[in-house]
Amino acid sequence: MTTPCSTTTAPARFLLLGDSHAACVGRAARAAGLPFAGGPVGSGRDFLGPFFDTDNTNNTDDTNGTNGTGIRFRAPEAQRLYREFLDALGAGGLAGLPVPLVCTFGFSVHTVATRQNWDVHRDRRGDLPEPFLRSALFPALVRAMVRGALAFYDHTAALGLRVVAVMPPQRVPGMSDARVFHAAQDVVRDEVAARGVEIVDLRPRVTDRSGEQRPAFCLPDDTIHGNLAFGRLVVAELLDRGL
Repeated sequence: MTTPCSTTTAPARFLLLGDSHAACVGRAARAAGLPFAGGPVGSGRDFLGPFFDTDNTNNTDDTNGTNGTGIRFRAPEAQRLYREFLDALGAGGLAGLPVPLVCTFGFSVHTVATRQNWDVHRDRRGDLPEPFLRSALFPALVRAMVRGALAFYDHTAALGLRVVAVMPPQRVPGMSDARVFHAAQDVVRDEVAARGVEIVDLRPRVTDRSGEQRPAFCLPDDTIHGNLAFGRLVVAELLDRGL
């Protein structure tokens, strides 16, 4: 799932960086004629653990004159796309970003909620005890699992950027534990918001009584992604926020 930079000649309204969940946002923005730069730069699991370095570390450089404020993605393809997106905006790095950043990093919670990740915490019946999900240990484990994304939002906060993060479609694939999914995304949301990031949370508008995403907002023949209608709701929310 790749959404390339917008080809419009109008000034971009925002930079979109994220995983495959960003694809429907990009498609909806293009369909609405909303100029932007960016798109997915990898899969969700790529942006949970450490995935970037700042340009003042030993294995990066400062060729764009960002004086230690720039980042370099560790995955070559992600770095190539990132530089392509920045070039489309005429920006040398995040520090010089002339538009808000819209991001989905850290919200691949179906990966966090993979059942095997939590087997050690199950009781003899194979259930996760409710006290565990409410304990201090659970959010600590989630924070550790998404530490790369949280470090990214720490970096954008230090730069004073306006960042809008989009929560994921409420779709729990068979490999994931639904209770962990819903609890973990709340932990990630709160941690990201604590870093000054605005949160787009469409759950009241797209879910049924069980908390699952309604089919009208699901990509067909797919178990995790939102469709164009979901992307349009995100874009409407961005417009409401002045992007």
